[in-house]
Amino acid sequence: MNDLLEVDGIETVFRTERGEVTSVDGVSFRLKAGETLGIVGESGCGKSVTSLSIMRLLGKNGSIRKGEIRLNGRSITGLAESAMRRIRGSEVSMIFQDPMTSLNPVYTIGSQLTESIALHLKLKGKEARKHAVDMLRKVGISRPEEIMNEYPHKLSGGMRQRVMIAIALSCKPKLLIADEPTTALDVTIQAQILDLMKKLREETGTAIMLITHDLGVVAEMADRVIVMYAGQVVEEADVFTLFDKPLHPYTIGLMGSIPHLDADDEEALSSIPGTVPPLQNMPPGCRFHTRCPLANEKCAAERPPLMELAPGHQVRCWAAQSDIGSAAPYAALNLETRGATT
Repeated sequence: MNDLLEVDGIETVFRTERGEVTSVDGVSFRLKAGETLGIVGESGCGKSVTSLSIMRLLGKNGSIRKGEIRLNGRSITGLAESAMRRIRGSEVSMIFQDPMTSLNPVYTIGSQLTESIALHLKLKGKEARKHAVDMLRKVGISRPEEIMNEYPHKLSGGMRQRVMIAIALSCKPKLLIADEPTTALDVTIQAQILDLMKKLREETGTAIMLITHDLGVVAEMADRVIVMYAGQVVEEADVFTLFDKPLHPYTIGLMGSIPHLDADDEEALSSIPGTVPPLQNMPPGCRFHTRCPLANEKCAAERPPLMELAPGHQVRCWAAQSDIGSAAPYAALNLETRGATT
């Protein structure tokens, strides 16, 4: 199966008063039709900027300095804005973190839905409205005809997120980018939204790029997972391999911070000391070495490459690369890596 999305070594930079900063540094990955790719990491790791780079929504101060992005084999890195507007919504759609700020508060749900339908599907009047109502019904909204006439502030958070999904899928895009789609929702609504996304993926064959900090969501949804840290990919594997045998100390740290139902009452959750380094002051060598219990002089001086240590399993870590197949170096982390529980 051919790759739907190809991201090759993109480097995204932003101009600031203090000079140019690199937010995404040499990120590469592939995504096939009907596949779900999870991208995880702490806030500030470059997950959202990676998605905005694909959508070419970086604002006037942001740009892709290096690398290439291809959609269905066609490069979209240097496309004119007019051409990108035709692609957004029709071929690639995005669900943003906060549906309250993503929906225009002064327009009804119906007008916002039909605008996209009229632009990309060339439907007008009753045809556009019928398609919009059908989309609201498809995402599980009862009384869709009435909801068409409501304003965003009249709806609950879960309803607004369903509307965002309806807008994103109304023109049958080949790729759906979901940036923290369940962050502001309670667990019951979160489960409903995830089930909805899985159902729509199965029905339409839409590929999903899921950006989240929640490893439980990743275990539930993803086929493959990319772990990002400080603007770089530090590990990539299929979801089962990543949860069964994480190799990068950062990934192991993230796994250790997950609460488990079978944990002892007095067992404390593990945490990763420190914070993600600022964009303006990235450390030399491995960017994680200032927080890593395994770091040595080589880690502080030399930048590790992203190496494939097993088929489909890539890691950016000197310790993992020098001790392939051995769990000994990770004993120092004092973390138990377990299968995912959802």
